[in-house]
This record gives sequence, structure tokens and C-alpha cells, in this order.
Amino acid sequence: MTLPMTPPISPLDLLVDFYERLQPADLARLPQLYAAEARFKDPFNEVQGIAAIEAVFEHMFRRLQGPRFVVTERVDGGEQAFLTWDFLFTLPGEHSERRIRGATHLRFDAAGRVTLHRDYWDAAEELYEQLPVLGALMRWLKRRARRG
Repeated sequence: MTLPMTPPISPLDLLVDFYERLQPADLARLPQLYAAEARFKDPFNEVQGIAAIEAVFEHMFRRLQGPRFVVTERVDGGEQAFLTWDFLFTLPGEHSERRIRGATHLRFDAAGRVTLHRDYWDAAEELYEQLPVLGALMRWLKRRARRG
């Protein structure tokens, strides 16, 4: 009797699992998932190298309460992939959870490690508009631009 073979886990599956379970202690696993000179870019950061990428996530854990990612869709092209996700968190001193919707473009090397991680999300809509004073200004500017 032969047992069915389990298909190998793709680099994208490993990365999605990592992000959906991410806790501060997991950052030590970044060298298993990212190439040494990987590049990471989002609306607030543009860094290169595992130590710099780790610092971005350490900062996230220091500043936010309960940050977590939920991947909503994925397209796996082998050497490249695209994810859509929700980033959920609570700001210190608040009780309601906030949500940022975004997307990530990934490139992998031959070993399956990430060489490029580029996050796309609208900081104005997803973050600034949610803040009391700045949000009112951002919404006003958006209305003015629409009337153009």
C-alpha cells in the first residue's frame, strides 16, 4: 500500500503562515524566509537587509497593541506573488480595533527566500482619515479634490 504524497509547502505558503501567526519571538525566523539583502518598502519605510526589516516589525510591536495580519487573497506566480490582507491593531489607550487593507508584491530567489517585499496601502484613507483632527482635514481635502 502506498501513501499519498503530501505536496511540498510553497515559499508563499510558509510566508503567509508566518505573517498570520506573527509574534515578536517569531522575528528570529526572518533569515529563514528572507534573503540577506532583501528589500522592504511600505508607505513609511524603505529598508534593506534582515536586521533593518526586523527593526520595522519590532517597532510595530512596540507601538501597537495586538497587531495581526489576515491574508484575504493570494496569487502565487512562483518567483513572484501578490497578497491582499487586512492589518488589524489597537492603538494604545483605545479599545476599538483598527483595520488597514493593503496588498503586497513579493519576489523570491531560487532558494524560496523573499528578495523584495513591497506593501501597498493608502495611508491617507486607511490611517490618517481615522485620526480625529487630521482625519477631518483629510476628508475635507478629499471632498475639495472631488469637486475640482
